[in-house]
Amino acid sequence: MTRLIDGVLACHDPVGEWAPVVFDSPHSGIDYPADFRFICDFPSLRQAEDTYVGELFAAAPSHGAHFLEALFPRSYIDTNRAIDDLDQGLMNAPWPDPLQPSEKTHVGMGLVRRLCKPGMPMYDRLLSPEEVRHRIDRYYRPYHAALDELMNAVYARFRMAVLINCHSMPSVINGMAASGGLVDADFVLGDRDGTTAGRDLVQAVEDALRGLGYAVKRNDPYKGVELVRRHGNPANGRHALQIEINRKLYMDEVTLAKSTGFDALSRALDGLCATICAFASERARIT
Repeated sequence: MTRLIDGVLACHDPVGEWAPVVFDSPHSGIDYPADFRFICDFPSLRQAEDTYVGELFAAAPSHGAHFLEALFPRSYIDTNRAIDDLDQGLMNAPWPDPLQPSEKTHVGMGLVRRLCKPGMPMYDRLLSPEEVRHRIDRYYRPYHAALDELMNAVYARFRMAVLINCHSMPSVINGMAASGGLVDADFVLGDRDGTTAGRDLVQAVEDALRGLGYAVKRNDPYKGVELVRRHGNPANGRHALQIEINRKLYMDEVTLAKSTGFDALSRALDGLCATICAFASERARIT
């Protein structure tokens, strides 16, 4: 069964027996709200999407996992940022709550983006605090609440919960997301330098991907941000691992059209979902 909040999220329930795993895709949404009012060109804006990632991991429920997708774009509001990672300079009046802008905000990629890409403004205006609050209340909070609910339900059943946080990465980084340059891996696994997921889980995912012939790196150039930080506590049986997929494997990065590699990658990720769910289920049985 799929539960929807229109324009906000889709939550896909497991088919058959549950596994102690939740997959989420926070950046693959393409429902652009009417009040966005961006000024950058739309093709440039769409480069921020994790296009097709929701589709690539669609098999997860068939292996017993829950799967949560954001339907709105990350460029509107980014669920993978802390709620106080916000730029006061983007707003036309003081924000009423304390702010802790991170380096992401300083380069224009905080909770609400200031830049579409380096040198390209997102807006020709300042946003009102009311606009930002609407984005938080209508989109950000429901997504986090849904993910919290899924992780807690899984943990209550198994005394263990695994979050697989699904993303895509450009083959050439533009410098906003990390140090710029060519990405020399097919997949990057992020566990914030070993702090958000058990070592055996990360190793199992890496081994599965390498067994499929893919080049894999850990925490370079992506370590994971708010979602894995928030849900990863391995000492208490809560594990969170970010997976970044190189877009060159499955799409034309300019036109966003699927490439001939899409179907092969989709099959590989079906197998990866099965491996992760089986691994987590076995760990839950013996702990």
